[in-house]
Amino acid sequence: MSGDDLERRYRRLLAVYPWEHRRVYEDEMLAVLLAGARPGQRRPGAADVRNLVGAGLRARLRVGARGFTEPSWADAATVTGLLVAAVLLALASRALLGQLVRAPSLPQGFAPSGPDLVDWLRVVGWAGVCAAVLLGWRWVAAGLAWAGVLGWGALVAPQTGDNPTYVVDTLPQFALAVVAAAALTVPAPRRRAIALLGVRRMLALLLAPAAMVALLVTNRVTSPTFDFVGEVSYQVFYDLEASSELVLWLYVAGLVAAASAMVIAVATLTPAVRRRVVVMLLPVAALDLLIDSALAGWATSTMHMGHAIPLVSTQWAMLVLVAPVTFLAGALLVRRREETLRMVALGRNADREQPMGR
Repeated sequence: MSGDDLERRYRRLLAVYPWEHRRVYEDEMLAVLLAGARPGQRRPGAADVRNLVGAGLRARLRVGARGFTEPSWADAATVTGLLVAAVLLALASRALLGQLVRAPSLPQGFAPSGPDLVDWLRVVGWAGVCAAVLLGWRWVAAGLAWAGVLGWGALVAPQTGDNPTYVVDTLPQFALAVVAAAALTVPAPRRRAIALLGVRRMLALLLAPAAMVALLVTNRVTSPTFDFVGEVSYQVFYDLEASSELVLWLYVAGLVAAASAMVIAVATLTPAVRRRVVVMLLPVAALDLLIDSALAGWATSTMHMGHAIPLVSTQWAMLVLVAPVTFLAGALLVRRREETLRMVALGRNADREQPMGR
């Protein structure tokens, strides 16, 4: 019975190895391990556990690294880089226009302070990234994107102690910049974005964010004036303001249509590329969800206390780890799903090849 217990425990340790490795070597490795066991031994020794787990994890990392060299990852990186750059260009443009255009709903004497050099550089920089991707200048695009990442580190990160809420609020945009820069660093054929997307999808990814910004700025300019507040009714939906419910829902419909165009452009790509685009964007969504949920109480307390409340180490660890953990988990799920689909396809092909009389 002790031999059966030892064999079962060794098999559990060997499960650390990738399935492909176990299929070829598991029986041989198990025989060697059992042959070297002491009489009556019921548990693997500490050295065996350490060696098996370490070697198994290294084997999984090698297999995982090979998986990221698949062409579908490079294609997904190309699409993701252009998509995220277009979104960041839209966000930068909205911030710039917000400093240039005064909203009528603001009281007299309250006006934007005007854009500074950083506001202009953000717009020019992300516009340059989009143009470089379309022209096939991938390394130029990657360089500009990494410059944006470094710029955030130089300008925003030093405010962690004095203004942590501002730093945390900008983390999703920083994560988008990191995703864009990392995606554009992945080698790909020249002008691969155009070849993958085609004209219609490419226009949807580029023009839909611009249309959303145009709608938001138009709503800002045409919002009810401050003098009329209290004298006429007006509708509010998040940051949208309009003098009637119909106009408000027209704005909402326009924003939904633009967002739907982007979603459809990605959804109509090949399944392998589409899955990987989602995996690359999931870390940003997970980070944003973490900030809006787990840190909502901290942000509210900081706002009402009148002074900055430092984040504890656990909160910083969550902010740092949520993105890479989400990406790795998504990549693993994609790999397992595609492996399952491949095995199902092989089984169906084997069934078709069986003799009819069997």
